Amino acid sequence: MLDMATFILFVNLILLAITVINVATVRTVKKAPSEKITDSISILIPLRNESSNVAGVISSALNQKGLSSFEVIALDDHSTDDTANKLRDYSDSNFQVIAGETLPEGWLGKNFACNQLAKAAHGDFFVFVDADVRLSENAIANAIGLMRKLNWDFISPYPRQIAISFLERLTQPLLQWSWFATLPLRLAERLQLKSMVVANGQFFIVRKDAYFTSGGHEAVKAEVLDDMELARTLVSNSYRGGVADGSKVSHCRMYSNNSDLIEGYTKSQWRAFGNPFGAFLISAALFLTSAYPFILGLSGNVLGWYGYFAIVLTRLLVAAKTQSVISSAILHPISALFWIYLIIRSWVKKRQGALTWRGRKL
Repeated sequence: MLDMATFILFVNLILLAITVINVATVRTVKKAPSEKITDSISILIPLRNESSNVAGVISSALNQKGLSSFEVIALDDHSTDDTANKLRDYSDSNFQVIAGETLPEGWLGKNFACNQLAKAAHGDFFVFVDADVRLSENAIANAIGLMRKLNWDFISPYPRQIAISFLERLTQPLLQWSWFATLPLRLAERLQLKSMVVANGQFFIVRKDAYFTSGGHEAVKAEVLDDMELARTLVSNSYRGGVADGSKVSHCRMYSNNSDLIEGYTKSQWRAFGNPFGAFLISAALFLTSAYPFILGLSGNVLGWYGYFAIVLTRLLVAAKTQSVISSAILHPISALFWIYLIIRSWVKKRQGALTWRGRKL
């Protein structure tokens, strides 16, 4: 019978094998120009108190190449900073600003903003872009080109995650690592199961007909993880799609300070694993595969060190593939413990009814 150290090493070697396969086979949006897209494109950008991001996101959207016809629509969601004034600096013929309506009961803010943007759009493809995302000039054309090649109805090109502060460098690399190390991506593509969906709303492209037929953001209006739930809804309605490595054509710095990082993840982690029992199982698995091997190693168990180095290697491989932070890989046990803390904090805040984001109660 296997002892715990041997079992954990075995599991971590499986995670390493999955990582190696995914790194070698993940769908990738390339940076070099591809065939010009003749369909009409709507680039949709929700903004709420994003004054510091207006110039970067609008400029990168307007500078897209390889698109025959595109519009950029920005929605100012009742911003109280200088967002609206900065949006008025742009007067391109294919750029439009709309003012957000009052948030209805039962909706979350971003979901309602995206719903309004979709209703105002005219394109054959909807491209949802968060304010903190920067696109290379061929990002959208190349992503849609990959969609066509795969005969997909939606695609989620995962941006490179910029991490500057210590806490960012500790946590942000876990975003891509979490699915690179655990989900057989090509199998997920083939099976198209809700349980195997990966998506990131930072940069998300969907065919207009698929979006509205599946219910769009109205179908997920109260979901804090709107990107994942939107993708699951699309799959449930027999539309095909998946995640891709978008690190070569896009990047995003999600949080510019530690407080926003903690609150940002706190607002959503309670929903990530379905229920408290699911959160417990994931937290236990994260502890056993990521922190416990290091503890075993420190206690003198050589198998613990093997398990630790196996999981660190998964981090290194994913970081190299996605142009993420490499230096924090050796601190993976600390990263895992901090993520467990965020999961616990999220559930506590949820039970207290104290979850908020950007001045709105969730």
